[in-house]
Amino acid sequence: MPTPLPSARLSAALLILGTIAAGAQQTPPAPPAGPPAPAGQPTFRAQVTAVTTDVITRDKNGRFVSTLTKDDFTVLEDGVPQAITSFQLVYGGRTFNPLATTELQQALPEGIVLPTSRRAVQNVAGRVVFIFVDDIHIQAEYTPHVQQIIEDIAKNMLHDGDMVAMLSSGPSSISTGLTYDRELVRASGKRIRGSGLTAQEIFRNLETSRGPVDLRDRAQLAFYTAYNLLNDLEGIQNKRKALIYISDGYDFDPFAEGRNGRDRIQGGRFSEPTRFLYQNQDDNPYFQLASVNADIDLLGYMRELMLSANRANVAIYGVDPRGLQGVTDAGQYLDQSEWRTHIQKTQSTLRLMSDNTGGFAVVNTNDFAAEFRKIDAETSDYYLIGYTSTNPDTRKRVRQLEVKVARPDVTVQSRKAYSLKSQGTPPAPPTRKR
Repeated sequence: MPTPLPSARLSAALLILGTIAAGAQQTPPAPPAGPPAPAGQPTFRAQVTAVTTDVITRDKNGRFVSTLTKDDFTVLEDGVPQAITSFQLVYGGRTFNPLATTELQQALPEGIVLPTSRRAVQNVAGRVVFIFVDDIHIQAEYTPHVQQIIEDIAKNMLHDGDMVAMLSSGPSSISTGLTYDRELVRASGKRIRGSGLTAQEIFRNLETSRGPVDLRDRAQLAFYTAYNLLNDLEGIQNKRKALIYISDGYDFDPFAEGRNGRDRIQGGRFSEPTRFLYQNQDDNPYFQLASVNADIDLLGYMRELMLSANRANVAIYGVDPRGLQGVTDAGQYLDQSEWRTHIQKTQSTLRLMSDNTGGFAVVNTNDFAAEFRKIDAETSDYYLIGYTSTNPDTRKRVRQLEVKVARPDVTVQSRKAYSLKSQGTPPAPPTRKR
C-alpha cells in the first residue's frame, strides 16, 4: 500500500530546527546596493559570503595533529588565497581558540603581562548529530539491523553535550527534535519499520517511461526530506554537524534484465503482466529512456543534496544496514550477477554522498560499532576555519575549496566545494494517496 507524505511530521521537525537556527549566528547580510545603474545596463549586486569549513589533519600514522596554528593553513577558493578570519581547534570535544590570548593581550594596558599559554580553552563541547532513517529505502527484513544501528550510535558515538535529532522519510513516523537525551533516541529507534521495495515487488510493478512505478517518487520524497533538514542546519554555526544517513541506497534501473525476462533466472516469470500491457515496449523509444537516463537523473537528485550539505558544512555518513553482502537468497529469484550490480550501484550512491561532503560511507561491513567509533573520532577532533569570500559574484554558484598545510607528512581532509543558495525551493514530491 503506498505511503502517505509525512507533511505534518516534517513540518514539526523543521519548526524545531528552525527555532534552533534562529538563535544561531547568521551569515552577514549583503551590503546595501549602490546607486542604480543607467537605463539599459544590467545591475550586479555584490554579496559578502562568510564561509566556515571543518578540517581534519593527520600524520603519517593516521593520528590527529593538534599542534597546528593559523599560519600553518592556506585556504584557496577557486585557486584564490583567502584571508582566515576565524580559527578554532576542537580536540576531544573541547574548543580551543588560539587567537583569543593574542587578542586579549592587545586589548590590555601596557605593562600587564598574561601568563604564557599555548591556547585559550573554552568549555564548549558538543556536536549536532542528525540521524536520517530513509525507511522507504530499507527493506522490512533489515528492520532489526537498523534498530541495532541506532543502539550502536547511542552507545558508541553520542556523548554528553551532543545535540541529536532523528527523522524518518516514511511510515516509521519518527520526528524527534534536537535533544540531549540519548534515551529518547533509543526509544525512537524501536519504532523504525522498513518499507523498501523488494525485488519481487519491483518485478511485479508496472513499467512506465520513467521505469518501475513509484521508484523515482520514493527517491524524490527521501531527497526532498533530507534537503529541507540540511537547509535548516545551515543556520547552526560553530558546531560540528554530522548527518547519519541510513538507507539501502538508490538505483533507478534495478534488475533491468530480470524485469525484461532476459536474465538466467526470470525468463519472463514476473514480467509477463507488464509485457502484456505494453506489447511493443522493446520497440518504443520512450521506454528506453528510463535505462538511458537512470544514472543521470539519480546524479541530479544527489547533486543538490551534496551542494546543500557543503553549504551547511554538514558531513554526511551514509550507512548501509544490509551489512556485509555476498550472494542473495535463491528464494529471491535473482540472477546473481544482477544482484551484485545492484549492490554496487546502491552502495556507490552512499559513498558518493559521503565522500563529497567530508564524511565516509559505512558499507559492506557488519562491525557497525567500530565504524561509529571512527565517526566519533572524526567529529571530535578537527579545526574550524572561517573566511570571507573575496568573490562577490553571485553568478558563480559552485566554488571549489582547497585547504593546505605547510607541514610535511600531514594530510588534510576537508570539504572540496560549497555552493551559494539557489533561488526558490525544490519541488515537493507528488502526494501519495492510500
